[in-house]
Amino acid sequence: MIDLRPFAGLGRFRNDWLNARHHFSFGEYHDPERMGFGPLRVWNDDEIAPQRGFDPHPHREMEIITYVRAGAITHKDSLGNEGRTEAGDVQVMHAGTGIVHAEYNRETVPTRLFQIWVMPNRRAVTPGWGTRQFPSEGGGLRVLASGRAAHDGLGALPLHADAAVLAGRLGAGEIFHHRLPEGGGAYIVAASGTITVNSGARGTRAGETLGPRDGAAISGESEITITGGEAAEIVLVELGQ
Repeated sequence: MIDLRPFAGLGRFRNDWLNARHHFSFGEYHDPERMGFGPLRVWNDDEIAPQRGFDPHPHREMEIITYVRAGAITHKDSLGNEGRTEAGDVQVMHAGTGIVHAEYNRETVPTRLFQIWVMPNRRAVTPGWGTRQFPSEGGGLRVLASGRAAHDGLGALPLHADAAVLAGRLGAGEIFHHRLPEGGGAYIVAASGTITVNSGARGTRAGETLGPRDGAAISGESEITITGGEAAEIVLVELGQ
């Protein structure tokens, strides 16, 4: 099943420096039908004004993945970690037993990013943070962060969760087939462009068309077929049982 979540229907928050959309309940936005999707708890689509950002605040027992779409984000935390993650790259923070962090846009242009929270499958882990650059060339989806054994050795940032974050680009008319974890699901967002997602072996069943920043929750499927309607950037989170 493919459950479309149009961008126009997402939760909203806006102040003088943050323009956010929420795929799931978050902060002042509450929808009992959208409390998460399996272990995926948060998917925020944030635009942060230049020289502004999130002041120091705490987290516990959560895997927090930031995928930067435009600009850059600068991270600083209570462990002494500090670093800058640019567009197309990803950072992962393991909140574990507790961490305090800040995230700022130190650039002269707005920063746009996806902030993704996944519930861990291990509790009381040592907190940590890491960032990594990923090459933009090549077709299909590349694994950016993963806690799944199937992705060992691929150079992804580690996650303490039965989940993986993948991203890639599709040209107009380009087709990509992707197998999903047995008994699990996925959440996919067209960060830009348009895609059609069909389910079943080699896309044999009707699907949904996603426009820019639309999302879709996918469950009960072993394989999906993604077709570019126009040049598109895709971010997908695989979820175990």
